[in-house]
Amino acid sequence: MAERRLAELQRRFAAHLRDPERVPPPAEVPADRIAVYRELVYNNVEDQLAGAFPVARATLGDAAWHALVRAFLARHRARTPLFPKLPRELVGFVAAGAGGAPVPPWLGELLHYEWVELEVAYDPRELPAAGLDPTGDLLAGHPVPNPLLRRLRYRWPVHRIGPDVVPEAPAPQPVHLLVWRDSAEAVRFMEAAPAAERLLALLEAEPGLTGAEALWRAAEALGLPDPEGAVAAGAATLAALRRAEVLLGTAANGTGPARSREDEDR
Repeated sequence: MAERRLAELQRRFAAHLRDPERVPPPAEVPADRIAVYRELVYNNVEDQLAGAFPVARATLGDAAWHALVRAFLARHRARTPLFPKLPRELVGFVAAGAGGAPVPPWLGELLHYEWVELEVAYDPRELPAAGLDPTGDLLAGHPVPNPLLRRLRYRWPVHRIGPDVVPEAPAPQPVHLLVWRDSAEAVRFMEAAPAAERLLALLEAEPGLTGAEALWRAAEALGLPDPEGAVAAGAATLAALRRAEVLLGTAANGTGPARSREDEDR
């Protein structure tokens, strides 16, 4: 019986800490102690989220940001007990409708974009050293994408959103962005033209393609009138992607390291 009463007290106590505006505190616990826990819970969660999403937090402003965090605490049921994974839970919460809380239409994509930066930064994988020719012929050989590359597609220009730039409508065309980690352990970003995005998608999906074949296929898929000319011009694109370490070189002996993936959440 005592254990049951304790469990019920803990349940009411936790419910109040999550949603103090709608759930009254247990009468059995002194108000000053409840206030300490209430502040600790909120501040710890808010600090973790603010550190993960600095642009979203600054763009929303104090009132809207704190309202979002309050709604997240009150209405979201996390799928992980690991505190460092709370930012990913916020991305899912907003994508699922933010529990009915009013949020700007661009917020879900901006949160996702900021989360991917963290995901790439802390990806435990290393860039491969074996199976590559860093100076190989990118047209005749098989270009190898960086395995830490994320190819992202958004409706909103999330890479430009900030406190001074808040779009009123989605971009007229899909926004293609690349996020990757280079050999200096720096997370880098690039807006990709449709042709470059299509090229990388082909190289990831079909490792057996040469650079020239991938360029030809990308030009045909995009309906370009001169695929042969696109292949010639695309050599510069391949070279630029290698300089940026989006491509790591060509596969040695026709095989290479594991390919990267397009982020599954977009």
